[in-house]
Amino acid sequence: MALEVQEYVRLVGGALRGLVTRPVYRHDIIEQFDLIGVGSLTVVLLTGFFTGAALASQSGLTLDQFGARPIVGRLVSASMIKELGPVLTALMLTGRIGSGIAAEIGSMVVTDQINALRALGTDPVRKLVVPRVLAGFFMAPVLTVISDFVGIFAGWIVSRFQLQVATGLYWSSVTDALYIQDVQQGLVKPFVFGFLIVTIACHVGLRTSGGTQGVGKATTIAVVAGSVAVIAADFFVTQILLRTIY
Repeated sequence: MALEVQEYVRLVGGALRGLVTRPVYRHDIIEQFDLIGVGSLTVVLLTGFFTGAALASQSGLTLDQFGARPIVGRLVSASMIKELGPVLTALMLTGRIGSGIAAEIGSMVVTDQINALRALGTDPVRKLVVPRVLAGFFMAPVLTVISDFVGIFAGWIVSRFQLQVATGLYWSSVTDALYIQDVQQGLVKPFVFGFLIVTIACHVGLRTSGGTQGVGKATTIAVVAGSVAVIAADFFVTQILLRTIY
């Protein structure tokens, strides 16, 4: 365990050095932005839509007990932006890109392509890890914002046609509930999640051994470790933000 943490810290240090020193593989960076960002758009849209719809439906039933159905928009927007949007988007990204990165890099390790890169004088961390870290770090917040908007829109559909809440009342409730601190919290978390997901997947991929069976095992470990890291980081980041921005 201590060895894995040490190797992970070394990988993160190498990736951070690769961000500020040459050479820069621009083509690989653009390719990863497309794969991680645009490629994950469908699953993020579906997740955000059905999460917002389910949240509005359940919240409406609960708020009815207190005669507070008109404020369902407030609950949907606060929940999506502060908590559900960032966390569920990160978990979807862990399943999609975390597993893909671990499998891809793990396959390169067991087929000696990583050693071939080193023999050619190319740093595998700079070539493989840095583009993925940049893409994960910057695209996770973008995808989270999209998920938030789609979730709130889905909440409006349910509120308008199922709960019979007036459109103007719903959207005024949404805007009244949001404070700048809530938006800051919802935007800070995805940066942390995106960085953790990609670096953990890259670390697991580079530590793969045991042929094709090892690749399958590495993929599973990357998803499990990434998901646990997201949930744990959500708690710690929330505690830090509550003490600093509120």
